[in-house]
Amino acid sequence: MLKRLSNVGRFLGAPLALVIGASLACTPTPSVVSTPSTTTWTLVWSDEFDGVAGARIDSTKWGYDKTDGCNQGNCGWGNNEKEYYTDAPDNIALNGRGQLMIVARRAPAGLTCYYGACRYRSAKITTRGKMLAAPGRVEGRIKLPAGQGLWPAFWMLGHNVAVMGWPAGGEIDIMENKGSEPTISSSAVHGPGYSGNTPFAHRQKLETGSFSDDFHTFAVEWDSLHVRFFVDGIAHYAVTRDAVERYGKSILDQPFFLILNLAVGGHFDGDPQSDTIFPATMLVDYVRVYARQ
Repeated sequence: MLKRLSNVGRFLGAPLALVIGASLACTPTPSVVSTPSTTTWTLVWSDEFDGVAGARIDSTKWGYDKTDGCNQGNCGWGNNEKEYYTDAPDNIALNGRGQLMIVARRAPAGLTCYYGACRYRSAKITTRGKMLAAPGRVEGRIKLPAGQGLWPAFWMLGHNVAVMGWPAGGEIDIMENKGSEPTISSSAVHGPGYSGNTPFAHRQKLETGSFSDDFHTFAVEWDSLHVRFFVDGIAHYAVTRDAVERYGKSILDQPFFLILNLAVGGHFDGDPQSDTIFPATMLVDYVRVYARQ
C-alpha cells in the first residue's frame, strides 16, 4: 500500500539505530502554540505496517508486552485497568491494507486476571530492546475506537525506566483518549515530582468530527529544553525544561522507547457501561521517527 510521507523528512533505512537528537525552540510556558516552519527533519526509523492480512508485527521493530495486568505486584498498572494483554492474532495483527489492528474483545471463559475472571483481552506493543528514539520527532497516524471505558494510547517511556522506576525514568504521552470523549485527545509529560495528575497535561478538542471517524496524526518533538505536541500538524501544547524543573528533575534529555496499546477500564475513563462496543479496534497506519538535520 502506498502511503503519503509527511513533508518533514526522508527515509534513511536505519531500523535499529539510536536516533540522533534534535533541537526545536518552543514557547516558554505550556500553551497553545503555532506550528514551526524552519525545522528540517530526516526520517530514520518507521513501520508502515505493510503485509498480508493476519500477519504478526515485525519482530525486529516491536515486541509484545503480554500480561494479566500485574507488573511486579502492581496490578491494574496502578489504574485499575481490566484488560489482559495477549499476542493473539484476533487481538493484534496486520489487516492487509497497510495498517496495524489492536483489538479489544470480551475475554473467553477460563482466562484469569488479578481481579478474578478476565473481562477483556487486548494488546500492547513496544520498541523496548529494539529501538530508542533520541530527542527528535515521533509521529503516528491512528484511527481510534469510541466507547466508554476504552483507553487507546501512543506514548513513550524513558530508556532506563527499568532501573530508575516510574516516574523517575520519565514518560511522554503523545496521545491518550477517553473512549467516552471521542472528540478529545490529551498529551502529557510525567517525571519525578510531576507524575500521575501531572501539571503538564493538555486536552485538545477537534473542531469537527471525532477521532473515531477517520485517521489523525499525533506527534511530539522534543530536545533537552522543550517538548511540543501536535495533532494533524498543528502544535497544541508546549512545555519547557525550566517549567518542569520547578517540580523536579527534567526527563527530556534522554531517548525513549515507543508504546502502542488499547487499555480497557480503570480510573482514566471508568469501566465499560456496555459490552456492545466490543470488538473495539485501534488502527495504526504508520509510526515514524525523525532526527533533526
